[in-house]
Amino acid sequence: MKETEVIFSMERIVVQGGNPLKGCLRINGAKNSAVALLAASALTDAEVVLDNLPEISDVNVMLEILKAIGMNVTRLGQFEWRIAAGKQLSGQTPENLAVKLRASYYFLGSLLAKKGKVNVALPGGCKIGSRPIDQHLKGFQALNVACLLEDGQVKLSTDHLQGGHIFFDMSTVGATINVMLAASMAEGTTIMENAALEPEVIDIANFINAMGGKVKGAGTETIRVTGVKYFGSCTYSCIPDRIEAGTFMLAAAASGGDVTLTNVIPEHLEAVTAKLRESGMEVIPTLDSIRVKSTGRPKAVNIKTLPHPGFPTDLQAPAMAFFGLAEGSSVFNETIYESRFGHAEELNQMGANIKVDGQTAIVQGVKRYRGSFVTAANLRAGACLIIAGLAAEGTTTISGIEHIDRGYDRIVERLQTIGADIKRQEFFSNMSAETIQN
Repeated sequence: MKETEVIFSMERIVVQGGNPLKGCLRINGAKNSAVALLAASALTDAEVVLDNLPEISDVNVMLEILKAIGMNVTRLGQFEWRIAAGKQLSGQTPENLAVKLRASYYFLGSLLAKKGKVNVALPGGCKIGSRPIDQHLKGFQALNVACLLEDGQVKLSTDHLQGGHIFFDMSTVGATINVMLAASMAEGTTIMENAALEPEVIDIANFINAMGGKVKGAGTETIRVTGVKYFGSCTYSCIPDRIEAGTFMLAAAASGGDVTLTNVIPEHLEAVTAKLRESGMEVIPTLDSIRVKSTGRPKAVNIKTLPHPGFPTDLQAPAMAFFGLAEGSSVFNETIYESRFGHAEELNQMGANIKVDGQTAIVQGVKRYRGSFVTAANLRAGACLIIAGLAAEGTTTISGIEHIDRGYDRIVERLQTIGADIKRQEFFSNMSAETIQN
């Protein structure tokens, strides 16, 4: 070994394909709600208890940020946390934590409301194309806030947070939630038009209201937020994760299985349910569960990602793994992010026939995938490769699984309970000291 090299331990996921998934699986709390709920908990000086939070790395990072800015964080159960204000709340989030995930930007809204001044490092997260925060800043400026981007930091300040009128240039979940957080303590009423309709927006609005806030219209294109001076305590349960549920629905169908998912809200899954039914699969919803039963090789469909209630961009990659096995040719149009087809190359390595042209992917179905060595470049691409591995002949080895752990709680162990031949495998890799420092 060279003197400048370091040997370190890593993990990968190994999937032996050919086993239909069968049984029952409980869906966890929504990642995209949980991270915003945690940031929102900084609004109150009282104590809140958040339940049904998924045990994923993104949630763990948000909890660490809460501790770092002065909040008291106590674990009450596997998915339950008590969060209480400390003696002094900082308006500066640690850069080493904030850059680990996109959702750290929610502290801009909550700490701005609470402190009137906040510095947060430009957010990290998956590399899936340009993800600007201009709509966030536009909303903050409408609330009488000075915004500065300097030295990799977003710096916001105001001497008087004032309600305003915002029309978002596009439907954006992040900006809708962030401005809603800031407006919750602004003087007067804020009107947000062209607001995002996603269930996660409704979830954060309900939490704000449970603490004593005044948010009306969440889930519609116009949200009205009347600021309050103080928030109280509450106990609140995070909604189920519609993206996790959709991922397991597609996995069940791709594997030729029969799986019932519990702790779901079927109305949140209508877009993926429609496409599975269009492909010939059997989907049976109840009040709080949904069953997916494979009926054989799927038929090709066309998918266009859209804001809610359209087909979610976060399920585009998992859906491509499923429809890559369909009879006929499917067309995927990605309208949300411009660089979210990176998984296509990995699927092609497994025997798929996918051609990408800008924002469009033509997926010519093949009868089977073959096991291969592939890499997850981001969270949903990782889920896509697991689905492909479940359906493949032979063994699929997936590296880059730290991305998967950001959004799927114990996915290996949970898939094992419904019949998957899947495991984590430790391996050792060499890397130069120079690369580690960079």
